[in-house]
Amino acid sequence: MDQLALLFVLLLGAVVSVPLGDRLGLPAPVLMTITGVVLALVPAVPNVDIPPEYILPLVLPPLLYASAQRTSWRQFAANVRPILLLAVALVFVTTAAVAAVAHAVVPGLPVAAAVALGALIAPPDPVAATAVAGSLGLPRRMVSILEGEGLFNDVTAIVLYHVAVAAVVSGSFSWPDALGEFVLSAVVAVAVGLGLGWVTRWMMGRLGDATLQIGLTLLVPFVAYVVAEELQGSGVLAVLTTALFLAEYASDADDVLGRLAGHTFWEIVDTLVTGVAFGLIGLELHNVFGVAKGRAGEMAGWAAIVIVVVVGVRLVWLLPAAWLAKKLHGRRDYDEEIPLSWRESVVMWWAGMRGVASVALALAIPLRTDAGDPFPARDEIVFIAFAVIMVTLVCQGLTLPWLVRRLGVEADADAEREGRRRLALRAAKAAKRRLREIEEVEDLPEDLVETLYRRAYDVGARISPDLVDEERREAYGKRVERIRDVQRIQREMMSAARHEVLAARSEPGADPEIVDRVLRHLDVRSLRSP
Repeated sequence: MDQLALLFVLLLGAVVSVPLGDRLGLPAPVLMTITGVVLALVPAVPNVDIPPEYILPLVLPPLLYASAQRTSWRQFAANVRPILLLAVALVFVTTAAVAAVAHAVVPGLPVAAAVALGALIAPPDPVAATAVAGSLGLPRRMVSILEGEGLFNDVTAIVLYHVAVAAVVSGSFSWPDALGEFVLSAVVAVAVGLGLGWVTRWMMGRLGDATLQIGLTLLVPFVAYVVAEELQGSGVLAVLTTALFLAEYASDADDVLGRLAGHTFWEIVDTLVTGVAFGLIGLELHNVFGVAKGRAGEMAGWAAIVIVVVVGVRLVWLLPAAWLAKKLHGRRDYDEEIPLSWRESVVMWWAGMRGVASVALALAIPLRTDAGDPFPARDEIVFIAFAVIMVTLVCQGLTLPWLVRRLGVEADADAEREGRRRLALRAAKAAKRRLREIEEVEDLPEDLVETLYRRAYDVGARISPDLVDEERREAYGKRVERIRDVQRIQREMMSAARHEVLAARSEPGADPEIVDRVLRHLDVRSLRSP
């Protein structure tokens, strides 16, 4: 089996792992990691050979962009304090703790290299955490915190990592220079992200076609990352800034097909790239076992100490940080999403799994310094990093569902229902308001107006049946049942039409392009059917 065949195996595994994981009760990222481990033990499977400098720009941009689509700038602004406590402060604390311990226990590990190790294993993985947490019925508040933490801690950790690696490679380090580089990296990244977001928004308005717009969004995260890195900025922060800008300002409410197609496209990209990335984590055991040859016991001992530090620091920091955020939240009228109990804090602690970013950073460590010497203790750093990733990802990922059930942490169904009800009411009022505006300028038949008002009312009732009282709900239920009968019959009619058109494709003299055009028209008509 060659490298290309292995890639296709991982892509197939990424697709199969989602339904298989649902059936087995395992998160897809964990299942793909286990799959990679199994493949690593098969003699016919080759070692993964990816140049370190390509890993970060190929893996991180699409994953970060897809994750950022699920949040918003408003949500980030409302949760600045929790994000600073978790995504910035905790990364610094974890990096410092790991660096101090690793420098003390691993012989020959310089301080700068120890800081690089701490930085690359400090950030919990947003993809793993949300993939696991999102399927457990956790409160949306907690999932939002995990998503925000995962997105912004990568930014902090990667900048720290680059500073530390640069110090090792160049052989010199200056705190003022490092701080200046940190600030400059953030400023450049934000500028690149906002600029590219504006250009992308302008181009999407000129392209018009949904296919071209989606193709553009595929290129955007890679362009943002590469341009920012070329300008000495943070590629991760640039991708994140661009994604938040486009989510906020480039969404057309009336572009139904474009939005549906774009959502589906990025779901596919997210699934495939995530599957491949976590499969590579397991496959890298080939190289990791080779690194530890003859010293497995000694290196496993170092790794165990670092794992205890990583997991312990998160718990020691998270409990008082959550308490502090709650106290500050009570004094100020902020709509922050914070853990409301010690149980939620414990779940947040155990959901701190390491994953794709840590793997990419570990494999991206240079082989040699500027002086031509081997990067100090590179093998030890890679082994310890993978040990942390495997233990936190597999052990915590597999036991998190049990912990959630044991602590009784679950979504606030009443709050979610009330939020849905409020949005349904706003949607119905907006529809009625627009109908009244049209009535004022157009002479509409009375029976048509009555039908349209009923449909405007149905807009909210379909989203949240709680909007109507019991008597009207019963009448609405009968009307919905009648509508469903009409929709069912109409679906069968449209299905017959599509089958007939598709059959014409194989007839002599049929023009496939015309057939496809007619079929697309029927597909769009089916989507828009009431």
